[in-house]
Amino acid sequence: MFFHIVLERNMQLHPRHFGRDLRDKLVAKLMKDVEGTCSGRHGFVVAITGIESVGKGLIRDGTGFVTFPVKYQCVVFRPFKGEISEAVVTMVNKMGFFAEAGPVQIFVSNHLIPDDMEFQSGDIPNYTTSDGSVKIQKDSEVRLKIIGTRVDATEIFCIGTIKDDFLGVISDPGATS
Repeated sequence: MFFHIVLERNMQLHPRHFGRDLRDKLVAKLMKDVEGTCSGRHGFVVAITGIESVGKGLIRDGTGFVTFPVKYQCVVFRPFKGEISEAVVTMVNKMGFFAEAGPVQIFVSNHLIPDDMEFQSGDIPNYTTSDGSVKIQKDSEVRLKIIGTRVDATEIFCIGTIKDDFLGVISDPGATS
């Protein structure tokens, strides 16, 4: 799920960046350092949408660097247990498959795949129904339900299922149109 929140960060800036465009340099450094990162508490920072305030700088003794407290608005992505998400399958093996929904990697165990789907090894490993009508393979799009999350300091891991109503393959790259 996406949220728009306000965060704060202390930014260090080298004295060579001081001048008329100090604020622009600070914002550019903030975007470079923060966008695309993950904090366990808030989730993945997708984009910075605005700067609320830049506090007064504090000179660091001995280095000349200045630390500025910056308050900024950003969009974050944080998956939750019970959330329905669409993801792209990245790897299939006999244990299940891995899928990505944006920056989050989701593992779906073979126990959480419908019983009528069997693992097929070969050139392109996949899970196929007994009649061959539905196939999950690399690059397939699936709708899944997140049933568990584990949050580390810098990463979020999820476990999902497609063993529920209205879940499963959305589009199959192997199907001929």
